[in-house]
Parts: sequence; C-alpha cells; structure tokens
Amino acid sequence: MDRKLLDLLCSPDTRQPLALLESRGLEALNRAIAAGQVSRADGTPQREPLREALVTRDRRHVYRVEDGIPVLLVEEALATAQVADFPPA
Repeated sequence: MDRKLLDLLCSPDTRQPLALLESRGLEALNRAIAAGQVSRADGTPQREPLREALVTRDRRHVYRVEDGIPVLLVEEALATAQVADFPPA
C-alpha cells in the first residue's frame, strides 16, 4: 500500500490513524477466520483469509484491504476481540 495514502487514512468511526497490520496479527486473524470465529460488525461471517489489512491505533478494529484498496466501511470492520491470540502492539 502506498505510504502517502496510508498517512491520510483513518478509522471511519473513531477517526484513529490506521497502520498496516503486521504479519503476526494477520496470521492470528487468519487462524481465527479459518476456525469460523470472525464476523464483521454487521454480523456477516468473514470467510476469506486476508492478505493485507489495516488496524486502528488501539488495535480494536481491523479493516481489510482488497486488491490494494482499503475497505473502510464501519459495518465491515473486524473486531480483534474475536481473536483470542491477537497480539498487542
């Protein structure tokens, strides 16, 4: 993802800055997705693993990135509380 774009992005509901989710966090999230434990904010199950994602500064929400495009919709955010082993910052 382009660094200039990333510097401009923020969470649509909390206005917190977003950062690329590091590999440890992405792996933990994808394990939980594979186990059927992750739903989006609107209740829709997240079935596909993520290749890239953005995380809020407080690490409570993750937004997926599809084909280089961030999906910054509140109803599609993934709460990290659903992931038992989600790493702290």
